Amino acid sequence: MSDPIRVDASGFDPPRLLRNAHVQSILSSSALRRIAFGRRDNALVHTAVEHILDCGDGVRLQGFFSAQNTFPAPRALAVLLHGWEGSAQSNYILHTGARLLEAGCDVFRLNFRDHGGTQHLNRGLFNSCRIAEVVGAVAEVARRFPARPLIVGGFSLGGNFALRVALRAPAAGIPLAWTFAVCPVISPQAGLRAIEDAPWFYEFYFMHKWRGSLRRKQALFPEPELFTSSQLRGGLRDLTRTLVERHSNFGTLENYLDGYSIAGDTLAALAVPANILTAEDDPVIPVENFRALKLAPATELTIVPHGGHCGFIRDFSLRSWAEDFILAQMQRRLQI
Repeated sequence: MSDPIRVDASGFDPPRLLRNAHVQSILSSSALRRIAFGRRDNALVHTAVEHILDCGDGVRLQGFFSAQNTFPAPRALAVLLHGWEGSAQSNYILHTGARLLEAGCDVFRLNFRDHGGTQHLNRGLFNSCRIAEVVGAVAEVARRFPARPLIVGGFSLGGNFALRVALRAPAAGIPLAWTFAVCPVISPQAGLRAIEDAPWFYEFYFMHKWRGSLRRKQALFPEPELFTSSQLRGGLRDLTRTLVERHSNFGTLENYLDGYSIAGDTLAALAVPANILTAEDDPVIPVENFRALKLAPATELTIVPHGGHCGFIRDFSLRSWAEDFILAQMQRRLQI
């Protein structure tokens, strides 16, 4: 296999005040970016149509479809996947979706199980190994909407899901032409340790959102008790272990984390062309995980010095260079 690593920071040189990894990461999900997005006359939100997808085995997932009106026919259909405790309304999904729509792509923003206020759609709890239902969702999107080529892309855990969907696409009959992943989770065990070792506000952010989601689930499905009050007060590792032991068949936390790992040579069999983007300074996804990957010839890995976790904020307009990267690679790889 040829060396897939491309270290290329051309076009991404944030001002010194924006180079800190934590500043990049926080700004990515900040209300400031949402305000900046809201000030734009954006067709992504204004024209979005809700869809409830039959994903197989009785699972239903929600998504939002926006049709482009820039060209006589769509240039592509892009399915976007958010990160853990994010949603189809997350900043990075909205901004990227808007850019793809403006470029002539139809866009479908999928919510994972229990995300985006969809706890009512399924009784079972979300976990990161539920790849079959996401594959089913993408297959259903491809069936409902004929625009081609078909693209799947994601951020953080969504990037991990996008790459796993791509691995399974040929067997599932999904006509996937290209996938992209921004700061994807590679080794969940390493990612868990990184969050625990990062400044306190990362774990606080995720736990605040996760506990709120679990409480909403419990209110909708009051029997049986999902977690005790003391279990809900536990930290990320302890609550994840409880989730695994009480609500899965994985047996141990380690088995569960290994269940959605794409580390080592997992991606070496990826037949679909793919682009992976990450930052050297990502505080929650160790860059060493990326350097240790064995990748297929059609997979390209780009590592830039700055960007934090899913940030890549290029200037004080709070626009992300990741969007520029995604559009450029889409046009190059698909010749559209």
